[in-house]
Formats: sequence, structure tokens, C-alpha cells
Amino acid sequence: MNLAPMNSDNGDFEDDGIRRGREFVGSLERGLKVMQALGDAPEGLTLTDVAGRVGLTRATARRFLLTLLELGYVRQDRRLFILTPKVLSLGVSYLSNRPIWQSAAPLMRELSRQVNESCSAAVLDGTDIVYVARVAGNRIMSVNITIGTRLPALTTSMGRVMLANLSPTALHAFLTKSDIQRHTEYTLTNHDSLFAEITNVRSRGYAILDQELEIGLRSIAVPLRDRAGRAFAGLNISSQTARVSRETMISEFLPLMRETARRIEQFYGA
Repeated sequence: MNLAPMNSDNGDFEDDGIRRGREFVGSLERGLKVMQALGDAPEGLTLTDVAGRVGLTRATARRFLLTLLELGYVRQDRRLFILTPKVLSLGVSYLSNRPIWQSAAPLMRELSRQVNESCSAAVLDGTDIVYVARVAGNRIMSVNITIGTRLPALTTSMGRVMLANLSPTALHAFLTKSDIQRHTEYTLTNHDSLFAEITNVRSRGYAILDQELEIGLRSIAVPLRDRAGRAFAGLNISSQTARVSRETMISEFLPLMRETARRIEQFYGA
């Protein structure tokens, strides 16, 4: 089908060094970035704040905010714009259409009880992981982890077991486009070191993250695989370094996690 030339919102353009296709809707992207900016500021943002964070003019930011206000995704409190609970409907729709996580919940609770630690599952989204299921144990992180929480894939054990599923070429490309930040003195930030570590994760079938995301935090993760052997999610156990050693995670936690992963995988695509 022959398509007529499109306007600037839809045509080819460069954004952050990425070449967009002719059918890419730039205005939709900017609207989603406005929502993401508000999501990162639960206390709310002013019009000027939103414009600055997203890189928009005040007039453009105002149109997006008033549209979201009209649709019910944003409320206004004097000068502040704040996301409403309606945005949760987007995430709920995603999770409700994937009953595997409902089926996985009792298995994860059982695993958490066996090891007396927190158990989580996450999927890969861009350069982040997104938590899709969680059984909380003792509070061990300064960040409050809930379903929908995003963390950098490269500095999480679940992220690394999913990245280990990539081909060497794809992994190099992922590392190149990632904004690798140092969270602690132990964080791996070197491209070659990360490539080598994720390659090792691929060969051994699990990842251990030792205080790279937060001091005092140690986690171990295994992949959840589909019938073709592709990792569609990661399953992890997190603990305090003072309470659980690497050796205990490998010798005691890992066999239980692999059995739980095997049982969860049976629900995938069912």
C-alpha cells in the first residue's frame, strides 16, 4: 500500500541517536515520557518541571498534561500535576492477561518460606527489569520493591540471567546502548567485565549479585524458560550479606530455586 507523506510527528527523525521509522508517532512517545516523568515524582511536578525533564516547551507540556488530566490519568493540586491510580489499570491489564504469575504466586510463597527470604520474578523491558511478582521477606533494601518497580538490568541478578539469553552480538549491542551507572564500589561498569560476567552466567545457569546494587544486599537468580529454551523472566532470592553467604545461596537456595522455576515454567503458555 502506498502511504502519503506524514507530518513531522510521524515521519523519520533522529531522537537520542536512534533512527525512527516513518510510522513512529513522536507525539505519543512524548506523552508517555510525560507520564514516566510524573511516575518518577510521586509528590507531583509543576508544568515547568515536566517541560524541563522531558525536554518540551511549556506550551507543549501543558497540552499533554491537560490531555492526561481530561482522560483521568493525572490530577492537579494547585501548581502540581500528580498521576492518579487510573494508570494502574495499564499494568493490571498486562498482568491479568498473563495468568502464569497468578499460578506462580503460591510456588514463590513456598520457596520464600523454605529459605526465609524475599522471592521475586521480573521481566526484561528495554535496559531495565520490571517486577511482575514478589513475596516480600524482611526489608533489606532502601528502595521499596513492589510489582511494577524498575531497576537496571545490568545491576540485578534477574537482569543478568535474562541478558545471558542474548547472542554475543546482541549482548554487545545492549551494553553499548546502556547507561551503566555505579551504585556501589562493587558495581561492574566496564563493558568487557560485564560481557565476561554475563557469559559466565550463561554457562553456569544462574547469577549472583554481590553488593553491586546496594551495600549489604546479595541475590541469586535463575532464568524462567519457555518451551523453546528462551528466558522469558527471572526468579530471584534476595538476602543480607551478613545473614546468607554466597556458598549457602549456591548449595542450599539454588536447588530449591531450580525446582520452583521448573514448576513455574509448566504454566507458561498453558
